[in-house]
Amino acid sequence: IVAVGEWVMRRACEQSMAWQRAGLAPVPLAVNLSPRQFMHRGLIESIRRTLDDTGIDPALIEFEITETALMQHGEQTLEILGQINAMGIRLSIDDFGTGYSSLSYLKRFPVRKLKIDRAFIKDLESSAEDRAIVCAIIALSDSLQLQVVAEGVETEGQFALLAEVGCTYAQGYLFSKPVPAAQVPAMFAQASRKVAVTGA
Repeated sequence: IVAVGEWVMRRACEQSMAWQRAGLAPVPLAVNLSPRQFMHRGLIESIRRTLDDTGIDPALIEFEITETALMQHGEQTLEILGQINAMGIRLSIDDFGTGYSSLSYLKRFPVRKLKIDRAFIKDLESSAEDRAIVCAIIALSDSLQLQVVAEGVETEGQFALLAEVGCTYAQGYLFSKPVPAAQVPAMFAQASRKVAVTGA
């Protein structure tokens, strides 16, 4: 999994640079780090090598790390996160709400974003309990000055409820299923036209 994770990180950065060379505007790029990859002793060197080899701006990269992975190794985790953050790479906690967070650690992590796990979004329209959990995570994010993203949004109803309770960002099949890299330029162009029309 470590070798696969390194390949994914490198390919994602190479693709981002290829789009930029083709004239597309730079866009943020989120890459998942598996728990094993995150704790691998060669992670920091692998990241530095990828940055040097591809030439990508570190500010365009965001690493998503699961809540459980972050909580497993205490001070060692903080040290790794600090090194990644010092490179200018953004950090987010993925699948938030399904692990075992310690709020004392959460306030010390140099993360900028919490991603609400799709398990709380799936039944959002019918479950008062899921709505309460989502609202609590959003309130926590706001108090810690973190951005919040809802994962797995598939319906307009889910999206409307999230907007109503102050969720800033959402991702999921409502917006797009995964597409081949070759289709992305057309999606960017379509999004730009919509922005131009709405003035957003």
